[in-house]
Amino acid sequence: QVQLAESGGGLVQAGGSLRLSCAASGRAFNMYDMAWFRQASGEEREFVSGITWSGGSSSYVASVKGRFTISRDNAKNTVYLQMNSLKPEDTAVYYCAARRRYSVEYDSWGQGTQVTVSS
Repeated sequence: QVQLAESGGGLVQAGGSLRLSCAASGRAFNMYDMAWFRQASGEEREFVSGITWSGGSSSYVASVKGRFTISRDNAKNTVYLQMNSLKPEDTAVYYCAARRRYSVEYDSWGQGTQVTVSS
């Protein structure tokens, strides 16, 4: 497993932007698929976006397509989530997660960072 630490959350007005970062400790970061999940108050945690170990493929939940962009820098052991055109419904705690490539389950999680979008 890797240790993950998110940063970059905060309070932003609707229509604004934030960039989340997730720094991974340990070796072989490029052996891991990475993802962002979020959990709004009173809701279940949901998948937001994922990127493969090589960065060659990414995916998004429908509600964020065209607004969010996931990327990774394997030299810096970091994955990013650029969030544009934020909406109040994007308000949630955002979690970074990792899984070894070719695995199914994400088994390493960060502590989360709060994103609040005001209307």
